[in-house]
Amino acid sequence: MAAASLRAGTGLSRSIEDYLKAIYELGGECSAVQTSAIAETLDVSAASVSGMLKRLAEAALLEHLPYRGVRLTEDGRWAAVRVVRRHRILESYLVTQLGYDWDSVHEEAELLEHAVSDRLIERMAQALGHPAYDPHGAPIPTSSGDVEEMHAVPLAEVRVGSLAELRLVSDKDPERLRYIRSLGLEVGTRFEVVDRQPFDGPVTIRVPGRESLVLGHELARALGCTALVREQRP
Repeated sequence: MAAASLRAGTGLSRSIEDYLKAIYELGGECSAVQTSAIAETLDVSAASVSGMLKRLAEAALLEHLPYRGVRLTEDGRWAAVRVVRRHRILESYLVTQLGYDWDSVHEEAELLEHAVSDRLIERMAQALGHPAYDPHGAPIPTSSGDVEEMHAVPLAEVRVGSLAELRLVSDKDPERLRYIRSLGLEVGTRFEVVDRQPFDGPVTIRVPGRESLVLGHELARALGCTALVREQRP
C-alpha cells in the first residue's frame, strides 16, 4: 500500500484508522507499543488486537518488533497522522464555529473523522485560518504530515515558584475537562506554582487576580504546562 495512495486519500476502514491512530498516540511512531496498551486504549480484547495487527503488518502499515510490540511504518504513520489531522481540525471547527464545549467535542469528532473528505477538512482548516493547535492544546498536523513536537511537562513536575502556562489537556475525559473548566482553567491560562506537597501530594497554583487553587496529584499529572520566564523589573 503505497504512501502516494494514502496521500491521495484512498480509503481505509474505520477500524483500521482507529487502530493506526491509537498506535500513533501511544508513541508507535518512534517506539514499540504493546498489544495490551492497544487493547486498553480501544477497549477490545487482546485476541482482537492480535488479529488486526497481523492484517496491518501484512498491509505494511506496521512492523513487529520481537518481544517488544509493534511500530508504525512510514505508510502507517502517514495514515495515522491523516486521521489525527482530521480529528483535531474537526474539534477546532466544532468549538470555534458551532459553539461546542471542549468537553463534548471529542465524541463528535470521533464520529465525523471517518466520514468527512480531505477536501472538506482543508476547507475547514482554511476557514479557521489554519490553526496550529486544537481546543485542548494538541498540535494539528499539517497537510504535508508534519507535526510539531510538544515540550509540555506535567504540572506535578513544575518547580515551586515557577511561572507556567497551561498548554495541553487530554480530550478523552469529559468529566475531567468539565472540572478543569469549572476551576477557570483553559489552554493559555498562566499561573504561578506556589506549593507542592511531598509524596504525591496536591499542587497549589495562583492565577493572577484570583484566589489560589489546590489541585490533586492525579489532575496535576494530567495538565501539560510550559515554564515562563519572569519579567525582569528595572
